[in-house]
Amino acid sequence: MGGSNFFVEVVLLCLILFPIYGFAERPLRFGKGGSFKILQVADMHYGDGKTTPCEDVFSYQMATCSDLNTTAFIRRMILAEKPDLIVFTGDNIFGYDVTDAAKSLEASFAPAIASNIPWAAVLGNHDQESALSREGVMKHIVKLKNTVSLVNPVEVHVIDGFGNYNLEVGGVEGSSFENKSVLNLYFLDSGDYSTIPSIPGYGWIKPSQQFWFERTSKRLQRAYMAKPEAQKGPAPGIAYFHIPLPEFSSFDSTNFTGVKQEGISSASVNSGFFTTMVSAGDVKAVFTGHDHLNDFCGELTGIQLCYAGGFGYHAYGKAGWARRARVVVVNLEKMEKGGWGAVKSIKTWKRLDDQHLTAIDGQVLWSKSSAGTRRKKQIGGT
Repeated sequence: MGGSNFFVEVVLLCLILFPIYGFAERPLRFGKGGSFKILQVADMHYGDGKTTPCEDVFSYQMATCSDLNTTAFIRRMILAEKPDLIVFTGDNIFGYDVTDAAKSLEASFAPAIASNIPWAAVLGNHDQESALSREGVMKHIVKLKNTVSLVNPVEVHVIDGFGNYNLEVGGVEGSSFENKSVLNLYFLDSGDYSTIPSIPGYGWIKPSQQFWFERTSKRLQRAYMAKPEAQKGPAPGIAYFHIPLPEFSSFDSTNFTGVKQEGISSASVNSGFFTTMVSAGDVKAVFTGHDHLNDFCGELTGIQLCYAGGFGYHAYGKAGWARRARVVVVNLEKMEKGGWGAVKSIKTWKRLDDQHLTAIDGQVLWSKSSAGTRRKKQIGGT
């Protein structure tokens, strides 16, 4: 079967066999069990399907290893974790090795499309290296079934990049938080490469994007702290983008969970987005990709900075070091009168693409109780 025919058949099969519902009919919200689970897929580097070889695997694996291994891994993760949302954090396709960008995008996201689970995507630095521009890639993504991605905020006329948007996750249906966003997800385009000759290296999150983030965060906080069920502080936020911030360099093996096996490939300038998030006060964790051999989480000034680790088989990696995915589960607190309230905790772990989908590095990234304790210490000066 040719690579082109494979793409068409996979996508058509997905669309025919599985029911499709629009996002407007199914807003994101916590389930009756009081939890919301997110699967992060970083750096698929999808090419042309079964004709695209794997990178950095053992020699005995090469003959049968291709993009289809990436597809199989996504399917395994979806079946094992049953996430409420799937997030693709860029370098979804590897543009240089793609014959038809649109078809490769469709094939790369096919397991998410078939699952009937809402999914969101942002761009990396390789997605546009084929016939489609960054704008073209994002415009194609938002047309695909089950996606909750947006090209850019509808209320903003001028903003840098493509794929800046936010998603609100409502409380449990029938609870007093049903009409409130108890978890806010921010997605940003961290760019590809610098367009300023005197500044080499990768792109960064620009002032226009930070301004949009600040305004959006303030609006969401006002709504959350207004009646009914007025809250004393903001709902927790999570940010997803591709290129890590310079602050990811703040850690060593003594103060992170996971591994750091390569340098931090952030922009060569610090655009200040980390400070912007700290000032906003709602973001509790940031999740990126880009550096495939890093998969750690470290806490800095109240924000967890996390890598997912490399997922795709056509992406560079390390033979013997399993491809991996990150899972995040946000849990609500149980109310005294029964029912579910606000967010109680944010937890994470990773799964390896081995025989047992081994789960590793489980940790609590944020909890309402520990945050309250920190605030009391700061107020008390001890």
